[in-house]
Amino acid sequence: MQLIQSTYLTDLLATITQRNRADGRATDTRSARELCDLLLTDLGDVSSNKMSRALLAKYRDMEPAAKRAFFDMLADHYDIDGDRLTQLVADYTRDRDPDVLAALTACAEPRRQELFRRLNRVPGATADLVAMRCDLLAAMKDAPRLAVIDHDFLHLFRSWFNQGFLVLRRINWDSPASILEKIIAYEAVHAIDSWDDLRRRLLPEDRRCYAYFHPAMPEEPLIFVEVALTDGIAGNIQAVLAEDRPALPARQINTAVFYSISNCQKGLRGISFGNSLIKQVVEDLKAAMPGLTTFVTLSPVPGFRRWAETALEDLPEEEARTLRSALDDTSDDPAAARTLRAQVAHYLIAAKHPRGGPLDPVARFHLGNGALLHEVHAGADISPNGLRQSCGAMVNYLYDLNQIDRNIEGYSTSGTVAHARPLANLLKTHTLSRS
Repeated sequence: MQLIQSTYLTDLLATITQRNRADGRATDTRSARELCDLLLTDLGDVSSNKMSRALLAKYRDMEPAAKRAFFDMLADHYDIDGDRLTQLVADYTRDRDPDVLAALTACAEPRRQELFRRLNRVPGATADLVAMRCDLLAAMKDAPRLAVIDHDFLHLFRSWFNQGFLVLRRINWDSPASILEKIIAYEAVHAIDSWDDLRRRLLPEDRRCYAYFHPAMPEEPLIFVEVALTDGIAGNIQAVLAEDRPALPARQINTAVFYSISNCQKGLRGISFGNSLIKQVVEDLKAAMPGLTTFVTLSPVPGFRRWAETALEDLPEEEARTLRSALDDTSDDPAAARTLRAQVAHYLIAAKHPRGGPLDPVARFHLGNGALLHEVHAGADISPNGLRQSCGAMVNYLYDLNQIDRNIEGYSTSGTVAHARPLANLLKTHTLSRS
């Protein structure tokens, strides 16, 4: 009964939202600039909401060139008043008047932010604004000056999408088809090629999928993580995703392997959800399955091949030949596998991004969350994408709940990449030069 009521309310809200959108699109012939100006006046709630719906509908109907002109307008006409801000700074510096400080604070905020806040008051507007930022990010490639608008979006989205508003939901085979279709579409690490493939990831009791949702976007996952419950740490994705894999009995499960994390909304780029998602899922799994003792990832190394092929240019000929052979070797040769593992470990530990931290984006994410680089596996992802990105290598990052805070402190203060002793020994004994 509760499920029926919930579904009814969701459908009702969706119908109202669609009707409101249609009403806004049908009647208002004023320009976007006129609507923006009016929306920033002291309108009542009813008039303000009607104006917001009309402006959002007008924007959705714009062609790309018109959207670019809209962003130019926002940048030029809804920025801060620099002259007034300068005067207020001088006034406050002289008098320390709290009323002047309040006026200064208000003046220092671009008028665009208040415009976005007022737009966001109507049902469905949050999704519209996320989509608007997608368009903005595309426009910024040819117009870097529009970054000032992106700063406004990021400032607001970090508040609107903070952890306190997020809802964790388990995605299973009984979830609505519309959600399942989006899981297939948004999967960014290991492509889901059929409904049967999705079923293998959701239906068995030793498989889990969790996603964050926002109350203003209840049918749109923001990020999701896929989890394999295993006996021991998984060393390759082929076994995790095998078609004929028998489900593991609960009594044999001791490890949770996070093998895919996918961000779903391009318009929320730069808003971090993964850290809290992993930690919340860990806590939920621990509560439900006390026998779980180990929490690890099975992660890709997306930039390794590109880095390694560049490094070849700086190696002596013999060493370059050895490394090139390891990069291209898909056999079970132990020597090639060892060379590859050592180079991947070196890449993750020593190769640095110009702005600090590891060069590899996945490493930056997990190490910044307090994980430890636990193991590197050769031949762990032999899909075309895995071979193209990382020569088939994958990595386990270990989330040791007792060490997370210490790892975060070391990483944030000195850039220390916490890693397991076997990897340190592998690097010590490997003879290839380092770039």
